[in-house]
Amino acid sequence: MTEDQRELLEEARDSIAAASLLLDGGFPGYAASRAYYAMFYVAEALLEDEELSFSKHSAVIAAFGQRYAREGKVPIEFHRYLLEAQELRHSGDYGPRGAVSPEVARQQIDRAEQFLRAAQDMIGRVSDTQGEHP
Repeated sequence: MTEDQRELLEEARDSIAAASLLLDGGFPGYAASRAYYAMFYVAEALLEDEELSFSKHSAVIAAFGQRYAREGKVPIEFHRYLLEAQELRHSGDYGPRGAVSPEVARQQIDRAEQFLRAAQDMIGRVSDTQGEHP
């Protein structure tokens, strides 16, 4: 695992923790947004493994779908999860209050956790404690 990958996976882990706190605090829209970023960071970390880097979210998502989901390196539904999470991020950040239900936010957090577990199985684990390095 490269230093950049480790940092991205730590960001993903921290975003999942933040998403859970936001959901527990009654902010499901913001929780869904953080869950999206966790998935996005995982996608970036995996693409880094192939020395691919992009400046646009849409390019990261497309490359992840092509290089990982379509090629069977991760479950195909992970690409759909990432696309749905991006839409929910927009709803959570810019939509009307209540645009994202607590149940949907919980589902997004669960999916983000699946993403992180899959990445750690592929490229290595990060510490479970925020702020510490392995």
